[in-house]
Amino acid sequence: MCATVADLSAHDRSALLWHFPHSVAFVGPWQFYTGYCLLASRAHASELSHLGTDRAAFLSEMAILAEAIESCFAPHKLNYELLGNVVPHLHWHIFPRTADDPERLQPVWLALERAKTDPAEKHRLETGTVPPDEVRERLRAWLTANNAPRRKES
Repeated sequence: MCATVADLSAHDRSALLWHFPHSVAFVGPWQFYTGYCLLASRAHASELSHLGTDRAAFLSEMAILAEAIESCFAPHKLNYELLGNVVPHLHWHIFPRTADDPERLQPVWLALERAKTDPAEKHRLETGTVPPDEVRERLRAWLTANNAPRRKES
């Protein structure tokens, strides 16, 4: 994870999903959790309480992205993570979980930690049932069809 939205945008253009007014959405690398996305705040803040009047809009955009993931991939459950211990910039991790996930009752971070030292685990977690480009296209189509708010480019 990079430190700012600008860093994220420059990091991997193919992961870019949607420019919301108050955040930017990316398709995450761990597509074993099909539809996994990141949502980064445009405003730099390390805590929700620091967003002030933009907080409700940021949370609304997170909920819209979650609805898109639910509609496109029908997960059994969504896990939402807003940590900031490593990167002190507000960003949501939205992990779709399936009923047949052998570790569905465990936090995903345990598997992601194993992926740091186990190439087979890393490959398993990066490889989903739907290619990342298709994940992005399905989500973009849903966001477009449902008139998700977009940042007006100047």
